[in-house]
Amino acid sequence: MAKKAAFYTLGCKLNYSETSTISSQFVQEGFEVVDFDSHADVYVINTCTVTENAEKDCRHIVRKVLRNNPDAFVAVAGCYAQLRPEQIVQIPGVDVVLGSNEKFNIFSLLEDFKKKELSCIFVSPIESLNDDFHIAFSSDDDARTRAFLKIQDGCDYTCSYCTIPMARGKSRSSQPDEVLEKFRHLIESGYKEIILTGVNVGDYGSRIGTDFYELLRKLVDVDGDFRIRISSIEPNLLEDKIIDLIADSGKMCKHVHIPLQSGSDKVLRLMQRRYTTGFYASLIHKVKERIPDVGIGVDVIVGSPGESAEDFVTTHTFLANLPVSYLHVFTFSERPNTKALSIPGMVDVFERKERNRKLRILSDMKRSEFYHSMVGKKLDVLCEHQNENGLIKGFSSNYVRVALPFDESLINKVISVEIADTYGHLCYTVSPEK
Repeated sequence: MAKKAAFYTLGCKLNYSETSTISSQFVQEGFEVVDFDSHADVYVINTCTVTENAEKDCRHIVRKVLRNNPDAFVAVAGCYAQLRPEQIVQIPGVDVVLGSNEKFNIFSLLEDFKKKELSCIFVSPIESLNDDFHIAFSSDDDARTRAFLKIQDGCDYTCSYCTIPMARGKSRSSQPDEVLEKFRHLIESGYKEIILTGVNVGDYGSRIGTDFYELLRKLVDVDGDFRIRISSIEPNLLEDKIIDLIADSGKMCKHVHIPLQSGSDKVLRLMQRRYTTGFYASLIHKVKERIPDVGIGVDVIVGSPGESAEDFVTTHTFLANLPVSYLHVFTFSERPNTKALSIPGMVDVFERKERNRKLRILSDMKRSEFYHSMVGKKLDVLCEHQNENGLIKGFSSNYVRVALPFDESLINKVISVEIADTYGHLCYTVSPEK
């Protein structure tokens, strides 16, 4: 009987794509991959270190694993493992800790998956990460509708709050030919939407003599029925020619996710970001003018050191006046060895949560306004496989969640639909019962 392996991912879509690559190695070695809540022989936890909760979650998940199977082999991998291996081996039940490189080499590092009395640590120095790159992909669901394709890793930026460069090393990219090969494989496998992911996707190619725009040009020229979505791109890297390609190519999703982090120039300087609010606002309006129905997502961090009450009001007002579609709101948490710890003016934890709540309310309003603006318009929607109460759902090119009457023949197809109504976080092709 085949041994069973289960996987759990904390953090970003990049982590999900990497977990999928690791799980495929287990399948190749004869393991059966099962749901994480099931009884398994091996559990792999791919960690994040962006937030304090992600680290606490790691401990909670290990305890949960051991309740499922006290004799299970537990591997903890990824960013948290790279930065804090000594802390992780103190968690009862952990058998091996694998750093950012080592998580892809688990079968060459371990002779077996037997429970151990002492934990092992396999973590390379951060400098060695710059010599290696692991291209990865993951599916969004079993119907092969959307896949996340990792093309870049690491970051050369020095944002004062961020541990990612310490966990993943400097920016590095997969060779264009490797990306094209994996991309074509995904298209041939039936995926209709490919989401390009990385730590700093817009920096793709900076060390290998090319750039993100040139890669996009090659990808849109590939034959097939598909569309490309950019997971996220830094504002200073969203060049006019990329905006034009998104606007003009039918294979590019009309959706951009552009991190802001703060609407206060003072706070942006403290964060060591590479733009001003004036530059950011000009960019948003440029994108909106060039692609009128574009979906625009924004990352924001609240409660970072030095963010006064006035700075938060400035951020709230700034975002309220921008034509964006939704916000991803993060609450600042102290990360060891970051420059942010030396910045005066720590914000009370309760106040951080309150600011988060206010921006989430604003995000709901922005999304509602954007969805209502779609009523009466036609959107291209990629239909998923679930039948939920007689409805089939999918995302439009501009990242609107759409529901329409279930029809099995529509699964994994991009169809043009007219939006009749909106309710909650959904647009409908027929008016829903409210």
